[in-house]
Amino acid sequence: MKFELLASPIRIGTCEIKNRVVLPPMHLGFANMDGTPSERLTRYYERRAEGGAGLLITEITRVDDRTGASTFTQLAASHDYHIAPMRAFVDRIHRHGAKLFVQLHHPGRQNVGLMMGTVPLSMEAQKLTKGAYGKALFSLTPAGGPFLVEHKLLPAAAAPSKCPPALLSGGRVRALRKKEISDLEQSFIAAAERMLKAGVDGVELHAAHGYLLQQFLSPYTNRRTDEYGGSLENRMRFLLNILKGIKIHCGKAFPVIVRLSVDECYDTIGHPEWGYHLDEGVRMAQILEENGADAIDVSCGGYDTINTWMEPVSFQPGWRSYMAKAVKEAVGIPVLAANLIRSPAQAEAQLGDGTQDLVCLGRPQIADPDWTKKALCGGTIKRCINCLNCFESMEKNAYRARNGECSVNPLLGHEGELLPENGKGRTVVVVGAGPAGLMAAELLARRGFSVTIFEKNEKCGGQILLAAAPPEKEKTGWMIEDLEKTVRALGVTILLNTPADGEKIRMLSPEAVIVAAGSHPVKPSFAGDAASDFVVCAEDILSGKVQLTGEKVVLAGSGLTGLETAQALTAASCRVTIVEMAKELAPGAWLQHKMDILPKLAQAGVRFRVGQRLASVLDSRVEIEDVKTKKRDTLVCDRVVLALGSRPNAQVAELLRCAGFSPLVIGDCDRVGNIAAATKAAYEAVRSIP
Repeated sequence: MKFELLASPIRIGTCEIKNRVVLPPMHLGFANMDGTPSERLTRYYERRAEGGAGLLITEITRVDDRTGASTFTQLAASHDYHIAPMRAFVDRIHRHGAKLFVQLHHPGRQNVGLMMGTVPLSMEAQKLTKGAYGKALFSLTPAGGPFLVEHKLLPAAAAPSKCPPALLSGGRVRALRKKEISDLEQSFIAAAERMLKAGVDGVELHAAHGYLLQQFLSPYTNRRTDEYGGSLENRMRFLLNILKGIKIHCGKAFPVIVRLSVDECYDTIGHPEWGYHLDEGVRMAQILEENGADAIDVSCGGYDTINTWMEPVSFQPGWRSYMAKAVKEAVGIPVLAANLIRSPAQAEAQLGDGTQDLVCLGRPQIADPDWTKKALCGGTIKRCINCLNCFESMEKNAYRARNGECSVNPLLGHEGELLPENGKGRTVVVVGAGPAGLMAAELLARRGFSVTIFEKNEKCGGQILLAAAPPEKEKTGWMIEDLEKTVRALGVTILLNTPADGEKIRMLSPEAVIVAAGSHPVKPSFAGDAASDFVVCAEDILSGKVQLTGEKVVLAGSGLTGLETAQALTAASCRVTIVEMAKELAPGAWLQHKMDILPKLAQAGVRFRVGQRLASVLDSRVEIEDVKTKKRDTLVCDRVVLALGSRPNAQVAELLRCAGFSPLVIGDCDRVGNIAAATKAAYEAVRSIP
């Protein structure tokens, strides 16, 4: 299928872009501490330009070091010394025929107090200590930062008004003084001038996702009574002063995109009275056009409503396209939008029906940097599975000097570290066709090895088949579909229904053996005389081995597997009570997943017993015990389902060691973890083979 609209050129102001594919901003933590582009950051963007994207927009780029730095590894346009390194960066992007815009940003109340005023000091300390300061800083901040926030020992984040802190931020919030507002307007304008001097093709103002520019637009965060607050005209003053100032100082021909949350979506968290809604957001877009904006990048929400713009797996592709269409029908300038686009056909359709003019593919191009080239010229696209690991890992790694990671693409951040193509047909055996095994097979095949996979089951997938089984989780399975299709095209032999056997493997004379045999569910023994089929594991439910309908179920364990199993059970009209030992539900799970699934379970009537453990299991009932008080209670039920985690399947590796092999053990059979840990282990194992 040809995607003619996707491949067609378009202009944003005076800038002509070769196609309609945009890499939108997403901070991953690759920049130098002084805000200049590192080689890793440059390679990351250059790889997406090489992959065919027409327009790249940089990650959040700070305009102010004192109150506007979000992380220590963030791009900056706050000083003249940023011009020359940015010019070199732009030149690298232009070599591939792509255009580069820089997104200018200030976090406002969504900052953390740890960043208030520390970046200028940190940059100087880093220079004086020749890098030793950074090592000490990143060893202390993961534990020290939360402690300082909890005890309110950090400065307040700066916002239009004193208001509640944003989700993920914590700490305190103070109102900007009038002089500070004026200074920040000039900081944005000066940053745009620097980017013009650096040869950047344009800039984007980040007035979305709850950051400072949007905070001025919102009556929830802007409670000022001066000329910057109150009416829509006043709330837009800060943004319009910046937009008009850029056009004056950089010239009308210098393109400016405004990324705009057109609906704050507070109704999705039960507060429709907060903030503004789509009708006012559309009017903002019209006013921006009237004041010189060259394009509108339509988005929605902020950190308080984060799942509306950084969607978890349950959201359907294109669900928010109506917002972009409403703006497109109201303005005459190009409209960019993400809209959770996950296929070239969807992108082409939304361009064709007038939803938008350009498609923003952030996570899809993190997962597959060749998305555009494959869409336009053919090839298997590695689809983003909406697992949110890129965002979760970025948030967790921001103060550890590590970058965000991708479950589908373990080469993220390693774009310059090419694997040697020296396999020369040598044989490697992989045991297990789950995510770790298939990823290892692909990378080995790309190195030129002859690869054979032994898979004991009748289909590929391993634990991913279970992860994709609950309601709304089908996108998780895309990963296996794409990997299997890719490795077969590369000539990998997959032996299904074939357990690993030392003699069969020896006959292949492999150069190396990689074991990715997965894990087993934890199933402890309980006191009592329950029948053997009364207690089953979540795996039995998700695989379809055990089918329950309309039964009363006690489910032990509220990790994501437990919660998703509960969702599957409620879909089959079961009445579920979840028992969790910890003080909170889904301990350790990323908050967005909890925000997504817990309200659905509550609405389905699931009951939660937190701080309780399963003490005894008897036919038709269980005893649960309060972890603190040791008080016991009895719950009557038809079945008990255990979702207590998994343990590595070490048996296969041990059998192969006994057969004389020295296998490389990766994935869950080495250490139980998430998908990203499995694919990362596969990458490291393949790198280690000479």
